Amino acid sequence: RYLNQLKEDDSLCRQAQTSGTFYLFHNLSPFLQKVGKKYLVPQLSAAEMKGILEKFQEAEQWIEKSVLIGCSDEHRPCFALDLGALDKSVIESELQGSFTDLRKALFVLDGKDSPLLALAQSLLRWHDSHQYCSKTGQPTQKNPAGSKRVCHASGVTYYPQMSPVVITLVSNRSRCLLVRQPSFPPGMFTALSGFCDLGENVEEAVRREVAEEVGLEVESLRYSASQHWPFPSSSLMIACHALVGAQRAEISMDTLELEEARWFGMEEIVEGLKREPSSSKQDDGSFLPWFPPKQAIAHQLICEWVQQQTA
Repeated sequence: RYLNQLKEDDSLCRQAQTSGTFYLFHNLSPFLQKVGKKYLVPQLSAAEMKGILEKFQEAEQWIEKSVLIGCSDEHRPCFALDLGALDKSVIESELQGSFTDLRKALFVLDGKDSPLLALAQSLLRWHDSHQYCSKTGQPTQKNPAGSKRVCHASGVTYYPQMSPVVITLVSNRSRCLLVRQPSFPPGMFTALSGFCDLGENVEEAVRREVAEEVGLEVESLRYSASQHWPFPSSSLMIACHALVGAQRAEISMDTLELEEARWFGMEEIVEGLKREPSSSKQDDGSFLPWFPPKQAIAHQLICEWVQQQTA
């Protein structure tokens, strides 16, 4: 309720900016600090933020660009701020850390920080790409919380939106199917995924995506869970398990979408879950399969399949 009050009450939100904490980004890459073998996401106080920004003589201007991303149980608000227009080397030197691509950060961060960083990046990206009204072409204005933008010329209010995406682990009971796209890091395989078409329900989207990408017919499916995912933009990942017939398991891959699609047995999946990306390269230059990090819902789907096999 307090979080919603901050979104609706501009003066209350501005007051909260003076007592809240801040996650820093630079061109949508979050700031991390390495402490021993762990990577942490520092939450800077308003005073620390002011000290850093004063080095650029633009403290007041930049705080206004922050967006509200959460609130602690003690009612301490948390904001995200992208300093992409400022010299990142000065900030990194001052805070003894580095701005890291979010995809890489998800592999090394504690799970509790990942959802907030994903939300922050999505919201910051949305504001960057919605600075003008699609109806009038006039500039839009962000409210202090960053929960909306308003075109005062037309009176239109814009709110951040998510795109629904189905992500599906296909199996034929004894094996599961994983795929690679050309843009993936070497050796990484994951579950099938695709955006829902307008007018589709989840079941229709799953059946269509599986048929289009690997040429298989889904016999049955069940919902697993959902997750916000910031790539390539703000998406709602709707995770499902889909079963195909064991007698109709020949893959017909869409080569425009995928680089590789193949069946994995239980033993290979278990080994892949243990494998780190850095240890997947072999002496001959090829790569052993490895899977998305624990923070990704694809990892959850694969683990659920393993549990089903061993039950």
